[in-house]
Amino acid sequence: MANQNVQLNSEELQVPGGEWGEWIRPQTEPASTFEKPEALADLLVLDVSSGSMAGPFCSSILAEWGAEVVRIEPPGGDVLRRFSPFGLEHKGAGLGYLVEGRNKLHITCNLENAEGRRQFRRLAAKADVVIETYPPGRMDRGRIGYRQLSEVNPRLIYAAITTYGQFGPKAAARSNQPDYDVTDQALSGLVYITGEPVANPKHPQPYETPTRAGNWMAWYAGGAWAAFGILTAVQHRHRTGEGQLVDVSPPEALMRFLEDMVLYYDKAGVIRERVGVVDTAVSVYNFVRCKDGYQMIAGFSDVNFTGLTNIMGRPELRQDPRFDTSVKRAHNRLALHGEVEAWSRQYTSQEILEKVQDYMLNRRGPGTVATGRVNSPAETFQESHWWERGSLTTVDDPIYGELPMQGQPWKATGTPPRMKWACRPAGQDNAYVYLKYLGVGPAKLAGYQKRGAI
Repeated sequence: MANQNVQLNSEELQVPGGEWGEWIRPQTEPASTFEKPEALADLLVLDVSSGSMAGPFCSSILAEWGAEVVRIEPPGGDVLRRFSPFGLEHKGAGLGYLVEGRNKLHITCNLENAEGRRQFRRLAAKADVVIETYPPGRMDRGRIGYRQLSEVNPRLIYAAITTYGQFGPKAAARSNQPDYDVTDQALSGLVYITGEPVANPKHPQPYETPTRAGNWMAWYAGGAWAAFGILTAVQHRHRTGEGQLVDVSPPEALMRFLEDMVLYYDKAGVIRERVGVVDTAVSVYNFVRCKDGYQMIAGFSDVNFTGLTNIMGRPELRQDPRFDTSVKRAHNRLALHGEVEAWSRQYTSQEILEKVQDYMLNRRGPGTVATGRVNSPAETFQESHWWERGSLTTVDDPIYGELPMQGQPWKATGTPPRMKWACRPAGQDNAYVYLKYLGVGPAKLAGYQKRGAI
């Protein structure tokens, strides 16, 4: 498909109000966030998830948009607080939990205790949303599942996030299996297509194995889709007054990211195998080595491949019968990758960027080429652009001190999301929450604690 370049005359380029960047920045920059209202300020969310980051990530999204999120943990805290790289903790908290404990009130409530379950029911009767990650039916057997809670609170939106979802043969057969991210990734099909391809099936190398994503991708995908489902349910409730159950499976959430894999198997009868750094649909569209790391290069349409070969000083590649159409370039992607990498390894990442910019800015030929360095986490952390946009930020938390962490990926002119605090110890807000929502004072609260209810 040819590029569609819109040509504008000088009069059309004069936009009232000045350059776009000058106008939009004060509308959305992080410095103005706390001067504006919060979109979900009237929403009360109970996050009672356990041992899965899908729930806390889901409630983080809602909390960043202004919902009052009450994170409910068992006495002593959720086991998720212990999940941290090589056991590294900061002031008693795992690093992953510090990131997703943001903006929440933290209380304890023992759902294994009858009195604790009664207090949870009382809270749920006042809530807009409940989020849980238990095996299917676990909450229902304790009479604190959607069926029971919706009887006392018909407006309740109840999000259940677990590996096999709430029904189906696997859900029924494995009703006691916890939700593990690595299991979710494997079930989705993502792991199978991730990693380096096997060059010689008779002698596979140790690195030629299916590879999990380097983060808790399934948990985060499940949490994100659950938040989306909750917000659509909130919109439905605005119209009808009715709550509902939102059933989310993290493997299914990841499946939704696998673009054409299912159709490819159905229409071509082919199981997509691991392809490593090269794309199966188009080429060049991959990562190549350079002097100081790796570089992304994209120039796959005919006109853009012309631009790339011009930049490389290799115009003859356009006439090579292996590469003279986009389809042939995809089929011969490994050979083409070798040609591009032979060129890229002569230069640093910055030198490649300068060559591409020189070609395009000075209009030295047709085509558009995209390029960018493959950053390590340290290089991403040091990139001033992300700090200026608030995508990386530092939170001066009263309990955990100064913490750098990811900010919000959304910017908004009217009701922007925001970071208020990083985290809280388990049960930190017991007195406040139980008094505010249940009218429970210090003496009664102490009694609950003595009897193991909280």
